Amino acid sequence: MASALIISNLTQEWLESLRQWHLEYFFIPTTVITVATLLANPVLVSCIFQSRALRQETRYLLVANTLTADILYLILNMATIICNAVRVPIPWLVCELVTAITVTTYCCAILTVTLMVVDTYVAVRWPLRYHDVLPPARTHRILVGVWVLAALYPFTLLIMMEMEKGNPHEVAFCLALISLGFFQVNNLEGVHIYFFVAALICALLIFVCYIQLYMVTRTYGIWHSRFSRARVTLLAHGVLLLLYFAPGFVFTLELFLFQEKAISQDVRVWISTVNMSVFMLLPRAFAPYLYGLRYREISKTLMQLLHPHQRLGQTTVS
Repeated sequence: MASALIISNLTQEWLESLRQWHLEYFFIPTTVITVATLLANPVLVSCIFQSRALRQETRYLLVANTLTADILYLILNMATIICNAVRVPIPWLVCELVTAITVTTYCCAILTVTLMVVDTYVAVRWPLRYHDVLPPARTHRILVGVWVLAALYPFTLLIMMEMEKGNPHEVAFCLALISLGFFQVNNLEGVHIYFFVAALICALLIFVCYIQLYMVTRTYGIWHSRFSRARVTLLAHGVLLLLYFAPGFVFTLELFLFQEKAISQDVRVWISTVNMSVFMLLPRAFAPYLYGLRYREISKTLMQLLHPHQRLGQTTVS
């Protein structure tokens, strides 16, 4: 009963801070970014799976997995924001389940973009053995393992939270920070440390792979031109990786600040709202356009999908 009262008071205070600072207007950029991304992601995923050549390539399967995880994340995030905006009471179990799935999709995207860098390193470092090391069947098993690994920790926390007594039946405001932060304060110290260490390991692995890639390819002559394709691609992917990882580190900071009494409630609400409504959505908005424009095979397949009559005409003429 005490836990239910604490969570109820916490959500009410959170809603009051949102109203006081008029943070509900962040719903506008959230909607725009989400709609733009949901229009592009399914099209690119369809392009990859409709082309036999693309779905046999490990890198495109990794791209499809990232975009699929982003689609699920955006749908859950948007549904949660809409329910919070219209003040729909949400069952506590549903809120916990949505939190677990949302964290799973975010972690899956982080793990997959990390594997994309590892895949590039393997392809450059061992080009003759690459297809033997990573055939499509093995890639499928790796992706299943990625989803299981991403879901393991959040669903373990979900089970542990459900075993707690005195949880509320409904909440007026569903937020992953409140669910995980409250559980961290009352049961398991260091939830934020787990997310921080996991993200740090992925970031270090990416950094090491990029250093090794440069060492392997520095004699190839692809880095000499200031605006070479290699430099532009590295810059674009570097920015995208930063956009994926930075909100995760900010979220771990939010979990740490959640139990710091010296930090005002308004500061927590501002950080959480901006991070959830803008920062976490930016990489998902840029990803489909980066992959669609930078990967020639995807852009070519996309053009064939959008202009099938033109393709038919070219085949007839030839």
